[in-house]
Amino acid sequence: MKIKAAVVVVGIALLLAGRSVVAHHAFSAEFDADKPVKLTGAVTKLEWTNPHAWIYVDIKGADGKVANWGFELASPNGLMRLGWTRFSLKPGDEVTIEGTAAKNGSNNANAQVVTNAKTGLRLFAGTSQTPQ
Repeated sequence: MKIKAAVVVVGIALLLAGRSVVAHHAFSAEFDADKPVKLTGAVTKLEWTNPHAWIYVDIKGADGKVANWGFELASPNGLMRLGWTRFSLKPGDEVTIEGTAAKNGSNNANAQVVTNAKTGLRLFAGTSQTPQ
């Protein structure tokens, strides 16, 4: 009976350990360093969550259609060390974001620099991109 209990405990531990590995990723797994983006639009939401904070921005395309883009940032702790607070940007703020597009062609990118159009404040996003 003790062996069965030990097997169950080990099995659960392995499942939980695998979950954290899946939750985090390398930059190159999701983003293409050869696809830089520089987009301007209005902030719709800032998610101050781990392991990465996310900023969502409505971007108007060349065709006039608006698409909501998600930009991955560093962790909240990393952003605070770079001068951010959870109130650095609010919905409606006009921003320009420089970063790297997602490999899968979705409206996601890894942010490198976020510039507030009204204040001119440049905030570094703590990119996980490593130099090539």
